[in-house]
Amino acid sequence: MEKSKKVIGAGIGITALAAIGAYFLTGERGAKNRERIYGWTLKMKGEVLEKVEDLKHMKKEDYEKIVDEVAARYEKVERVSASELKRITSELKGAWAHISKQLK
Repeated sequence: MEKSKKVIGAGIGITALAAIGAYFLTGERGAKNRERIYGWTLKMKGEVLEKVEDLKHMKKEDYEKIVDEVAARYEKVERVSASELKRITSELKGAWAHISKQLK
């Protein structure tokens, strides 16, 4: 039973990673995102992806908490404008609708 829970958790994590990656880098919205991607935004999105991968069951609240934690760290560590950080944070949180559809 424990092994099947781990396999299901890994499957959910992989599905979430694929959904997040596809949302940000493909399609019409992805073209705009690729034009405006800076090095720190890729790092930030990567950190969010890594933390999401560790979740066994993903809920909106958990996802948004991860985004807020990573954004708070970037606010202190990186040389990031407040407006750009706010934009990328809201974009990451807005991706939940797409991610949740992929998880179902």
